[in-house]
Amino acid sequence: MDNCKVIAITNQKGGVGKTTTTVNLGVGLANEGYRVLLIDADPQGSLTVSLGVKNPDELPVSLATVLQRVIDDRPIDGGLGIIQHEEGVDLLPSNIELSGLEISLFNVMSREFILKGYVDEIRGNYDYILIDCMPSLGMMTVNSLVAADSVIIPSQPNFLSTKGLNLLMHSISKVKRQINPRLRIDGILLTMVDSRTNNAKDIISSLRSTMGSNIRVFDTEIPHSVRAAECSLVGKSIFAHDKSGKVAAAYENLTKEVNDIGRETQNRSGPDWVR
Repeated sequence: MDNCKVIAITNQKGGVGKTTTTVNLGVGLANEGYRVLLIDADPQGSLTVSLGVKNPDELPVSLATVLQRVIDDRPIDGGLGIIQHEEGVDLLPSNIELSGLEISLFNVMSREFILKGYVDEIRGNYDYILIDCMPSLGMMTVNSLVAADSVIIPSQPNFLSTKGLNLLMHSISKVKRQINPRLRIDGILLTMVDSRTNNAKDIISSLRSTMGSNIRVFDTEIPHSVRAAECSLVGKSIFAHDKSGKVAAAYENLTKEVNDIGRETQNRSGPDWVR
């Protein structure tokens, strides 16, 4: 049995820092010496662009390509379509072709397991696989949850972001109950935090008190920063773009928390999905 951990980074709301978290957590883990694969499971290709691929729609091979091979029951070369980034992570890119493939999945047998079929083929090559999910609860997101061992949920500390968490929790619970009983929630990650505002402080306090007894809310909070927003333009992580800044320090702390959870999970028996 391999020791690879597959983490889906998901929230049906857009603009909450899923892609930023995938990039920086992935590079943070790579900096610790782990073999890391990042999978872009969003047809918009935000993760792909954020890692320096400026025209993902021109790529000859993408996630849609390898998933079509799974659907067709054709053999998969473990390195097919994977791009090696200069910061030590591998990337399986995405583009608009994934949108068409997602629609076609509705006519495929065992459609929820297509991404898992690919992940199971290549997970022996990695210590961590991070899946950047699309901002919806559609078929590709369900595929990501079925392929994953655990979930990290980025959320901004504002009313609309936190309001949608109950719907997301229900969806994750349903996938766990019906399809993937090993699925766990690693935690809720607060992103783009402006600790100067009373509104953010109140929402964070409320979230920690209401959710914290059942689901981990990461100690690490990712601060709001213009420097973090610049990273996708230069195709690098925050560690390469602003390594001495507060966001890099926060993602370094998150990396340690995720590592600690991984060790806890290996030592814990039983199907419990909260901390």
